[in-house]
Amino acid sequence: MTNVWIPTLLLIGSMMYSYDTEKPAAPVQPAEGPGGQNYLHAEVTFSDYARRSDGFWLFEPAAPVPENAPVVVFHHGYGAINPMIYGAWIRHIVRQGNIVIYPRYQKNLLFPGSKHFVPNAAKGIRSALELLSEEAGRVRPDTNAFFIAGHSYGGAISAHIAARYAELDLPHPKGVLLCAPGTGPLKGGLLQSYRGISPQTRLGVIVSVNDYVVGEELGHMVYQTATETPYRFLMRQFPDAHGTPELTAGHNECYAMDPAFDGVVENLSLKRARRVAQENAADYYAYWKMLDAMMACELRGEYCELAKGCGPEAAFMGQWSDGHPVQPMEVWVPEDTIAHRTD
Repeated sequence: MTNVWIPTLLLIGSMMYSYDTEKPAAPVQPAEGPGGQNYLHAEVTFSDYARRSDGFWLFEPAAPVPENAPVVVFHHGYGAINPMIYGAWIRHIVRQGNIVIYPRYQKNLLFPGSKHFVPNAAKGIRSALELLSEEAGRVRPDTNAFFIAGHSYGGAISAHIAARYAELDLPHPKGVLLCAPGTGPLKGGLLQSYRGISPQTRLGVIVSVNDYVVGEELGHMVYQTATETPYRFLMRQFPDAHGTPELTAGHNECYAMDPAFDGVVENLSLKRARRVAQENAADYYAYWKMLDAMMACELRGEYCELAKGCGPEAAFMGQWSDGHPVQPMEVWVPEDTIAHRTD
């Protein structure tokens, strides 16, 4: 009996040790397609006009410099003022040939109050568009190709602007992506309904199942009340510990640090971002992928099924290095169906 069981136990122990120390590697960024590395520009020009709480940072494609470009407005989360927190995503957007306007909307964690966030963001956007349109040497903004993305409180601001863009004297947004939208106890900028989002605006909402900061309530509410647009989806992202590093599903999954985009704003939010930010499958196969698809559909008529949240590619989150699929997203579309989720 002893001669039989000892080798067996040693084999089992060896297998467990191998599994624990040689878990599959995380998915890499795809070479092409939405979320991929199909870049048209090698460099990004970074300009700082953000000293005031209604200021902005500006990022323009370079090498080569285009004459004009679509515009993506990126609204940061509460306190996540420094653009380096989202720098890798900003770089990804700009190198595809787009201008990014990054409104500041708050001076610090205490000032101004949240009722000023939307007016401040709108003023920053208008100022950035004016500068781009009038200053020599700038990439001219194509305001007929105007998109918005926002994280956390920035998601709430983005939804508000999408519904009220005309009265804020802003261009009509072709697409809006809300990433873990929510406001916590500060309610400035919230609307009772988002039915004002027009039928010609694509709307995407991505939430995470373990978001214990703002939860999923606002994301669901925006999706459910923005009934004028048939082009909308709601996605829920899940954790996956199959490989290493494991994929989490918390509030700050769209953080993707790049120190080259340092806006010289040091606060508690930046310190937290330095601890938790990762560039991973949640970026490539959720946030980056879906914004890219929405823009590709509107600008070139490509990836339109994906842009609607339809088809297996919408839920797909990549594969671990052993070929095992990452836990896919849960997807809602206006037909009130849940598509392409497998347990």
